[in-house]
Amino acid sequence: MASQVTKVIHRCDEAQETQKLDLSECQLMQVPDAVYHLMRNTELKTCDLSCNVIKKIPPKFAVKFSLITDLNLSHNQMSKLPDELADLALERLDISHNSFTTLPQVVFKMPKLRQLYANNNSIIEVESDEKTIKSESLELVDLRNNPLTPQCYDRLRGAKLHFHLELSERVQEDWEDLTI
Repeated sequence: MASQVTKVIHRCDEAQETQKLDLSECQLMQVPDAVYHLMRNTELKTCDLSCNVIKKIPPKFAVKFSLITDLNLSHNQMSKLPDELADLALERLDISHNSFTTLPQVVFKMPKLRQLYANNNSIIEVESDEKTIKSESLELVDLRNNPLTPQCYDRLRGAKLHFHLELSERVQEDWEDLTI
């Protein structure tokens, strides 16, 4: 445990020079309060929290790290995002390999978001009326390897979107095959 604390402190020191905070693979269950304190005078541009065991990001994250444009939350245990993330100028957000069952609506409220990686979750539904998933800035949304419902899959495939949507080919479940 002490080595992980040292690792976090060392990486915070590095970030003060690079403006890139890399706390990946630190066995974090949350963003420690000490990190907010250590980074208080640093204008972070990127934050990598991947490969931890984080279940949620607190609302204060968006307040403390308001200049971040690239946030990597992949390979954690998250199932929701705070609405306050809409206040960030994020251009790239990676929430892949988590526990999301629906695509968080806050992602469509991020004014500068260009790339969203939400592949390899447990997403079965996306609120997909065209008003909800409208975004002027989005260029790419990756939803591959999610168990989308047949209705959601068809709706997304048929929607008129202003961004590239990546979906895996839908495999018909055994229970859907009425010829058996």
